[in-house]
Amino acid sequence: MTFNALPAGHDRAGLLEKLLSAVRAEFRTEIYRPAPEDPVFVAPACSVADCDRIVSMRGLCNGHVIRWRHRGRPDMEDFLADPGLPVRGRQALMVCTIAGCRYGNFGKGLCAKHYERWRRAGRPSPDIWDAPNLVQPGDAPAECRLSFCTLWAEGPQMLFCRSHHERWANAGRADPERFALDAELTGTAHIDLRDLPRQLTLEFQYGLQCRSDAHRRTTPPRIVAQAVRLARSLGVSSLLDLTEEQWRHDAASGRVREPGLFLIDVRDAVEFLRDGAGWESEYPRDVWRLERLPGITTPATATVPRPRIRLHFERIGQPWLRDLTKRWLRLRLTSGLSTTAAHTGLDALVCFGGFLAHVGVDRLADIDRPLLERHLAHVASQPGGHGLKKGRISNLNLFFQAVRQHRWDDSLPGTAAFYPGDIPPEPAATVSRRLAEHVMAQVESEENLDRWDNPSGRLITLILIRGGLRISSVICLDFDCLLHDGQNAPYLRYFNTKMKREAAVPIDEELEQAIRDHQHHVLQRWPQGTGVLFPRPHANASGRLRMSDSSYRQMLRRWLATCDIRDEHGRTVRLTPHQWRHTFACRLINRDVPQEVVRVLLDHQSSRMTAHYARITDQTVRRRWEAAMKVNIKGEHVALDADGPLGQAQWAKTRYGIATQTLPNGYCGLPVQKSCPHANACLTCPVFLTGPEFLPELREQHTRTLTLIDNAKNCGNARVAEMNQQVADNLDRMIHELNDGQDEGEEAADAG
Repeated sequence: MTFNALPAGHDRAGLLEKLLSAVRAEFRTEIYRPAPEDPVFVAPACSVADCDRIVSMRGLCNGHVIRWRHRGRPDMEDFLADPGLPVRGRQALMVCTIAGCRYGNFGKGLCAKHYERWRRAGRPSPDIWDAPNLVQPGDAPAECRLSFCTLWAEGPQMLFCRSHHERWANAGRADPERFALDAELTGTAHIDLRDLPRQLTLEFQYGLQCRSDAHRRTTPPRIVAQAVRLARSLGVSSLLDLTEEQWRHDAASGRVREPGLFLIDVRDAVEFLRDGAGWESEYPRDVWRLERLPGITTPATATVPRPRIRLHFERIGQPWLRDLTKRWLRLRLTSGLSTTAAHTGLDALVCFGGFLAHVGVDRLADIDRPLLERHLAHVASQPGGHGLKKGRISNLNLFFQAVRQHRWDDSLPGTAAFYPGDIPPEPAATVSRRLAEHVMAQVESEENLDRWDNPSGRLITLILIRGGLRISSVICLDFDCLLHDGQNAPYLRYFNTKMKREAAVPIDEELEQAIRDHQHHVLQRWPQGTGVLFPRPHANASGRLRMSDSSYRQMLRRWLATCDIRDEHGRTVRLTPHQWRHTFACRLINRDVPQEVVRVLLDHQSSRMTAHYARITDQTVRRRWEAAMKVNIKGEHVALDADGPLGQAQWAKTRYGIATQTLPNGYCGLPVQKSCPHANACLTCPVFLTGPEFLPELREQHTRTLTLIDNAKNCGNARVAEMNQQVADNLDRMIHELNDGQDEGEEAADAG
């Protein structure tokens, strides 16, 4: 690989001095051995009893994994019950069978020296052979130089026992001290930094120290060892010899991804030590590393305290536009703009820079209204949704306003501006995203909920369904997220990530208990506390790193496939966590919960979005109305023209009548523009409507009307009898028609 020249300011001597001052004594060693219970450099021991080697995979060391595969991959419990002899390097070597002799076995159970004497003695039976004592009292030979071997060295000039001497010779007779150390380290948790250039060694030591001090991300020693081998193979003398992009290229090459990412983290730490942090060192760069800028507003959903976020200004080809963009975004970031909004603003300027290059404009003074109108057409022709295109226009307009307001460049023409009508209105949402109750019944069934293999995923699902929260708010829940009011009713306290404010939603006692059980489960794994309700399950030494929403979405997809949840047409259901929020709101509206209450529960800024759920529910009510049988005073069926051009207007009129003029035995169908000419005489009104839900009231009124007619006739009041006879006839026709309709419906249901 060809290395780039060292970047400006790459002062080796100065950096070396800083490293020598920064690396503490416990990390300034070429062989770093983490403690057995180290929470960062974790190295669990092999599951086989009495095996001190570290886990390679499946809870076994590399030697036992190979043995498990050779046996045909039996059940792990059966294998652990009979793992066989200790793996190579951990077996006790055979010693000479002659009492008092500790030389290694050569043959026939004898060491080489006793074997030679036994052969000269004519190979007698061991039971009758009087073996000579080869060692004088108080003059025992030296032991093998390997600390775990108790055999004697074969001679005064030899450093190891017979077997280990042969192994040392086969290894090329390397430095004996190094050979002994390598033999002791085999299979154990360690990080070997030998044979590295001095500065590179210090850089790795400083990286280990920073990773240990951060106490957040777990890093198995094997990952660090692979990173060291990668750096050694490239022949670099400092991690700063390669750019971050070059290291990232190596990190993306399959098997070395995790070690490469560790190298990038160490490189960042070393570069931070060299250059420091702040705007003075970061602003001149064409790629801003926002984690190095103090006071930057990071996303609430970030899984780490200071996530690695980059702003790539090199994508803007015009130097003058790039400089203005950097100045504008620095101002916005320091005034509290989120990093997400900064990315949106940068995207708008990158798009505009590409357009200027396409049309051949290279001066700020040439940007006028006609050019911006062409840019509007350019943005409209680009791929992406309405939100992306709106952001590109509105952010570019904010950029022009800032240039004028702060007098950054007076050459910008006054006509360079956009106006409210330039951005097409957002298309109205016409399709409901709520889930059908047929689907929800499967999702909420205890049998399917018990299929969750991850307790965090199950609880997140319950909170989404019963609380109506966004997934971003759920994964950001603090560990202590439960509140109680004066009546001891439970509430879930959360952070509204969209509105950036604290909020609370009432929950039931069952969900409260599920949260408390989960808190207990989290504390069992992280007794020191985590601060978050849903910590990341892996690579999370401190427990303070949040689970990401992408991790939950992956778990959700696996769970839906396991439960085989299908819609009413038998198709596999694909849903998003946000659909449960829509379903929660629509359920509330369907239960006649006032819209203002729904708005508070969903923590909407205004009632506009809440009204969207109300419109959806209004359509549901309309379908129910249309499906029900309605008759007028003549007993004739009344139908609403749902598909006609006046369908919506007709429904609005009827809906208004239901809401404002509901009668005890029916509905008023009078248009809202007219006044009623039939006061207190609805049963003779031509616009009166009723349905089967009012049959008990109609029958009761029919009986009272007939009684009134009989009394009027007995009293000789013919006029009263005549007026009520019309009401009785209308009631009789309506009751008869509604009874027939009910009988037909019951017969059809029985037949079905």
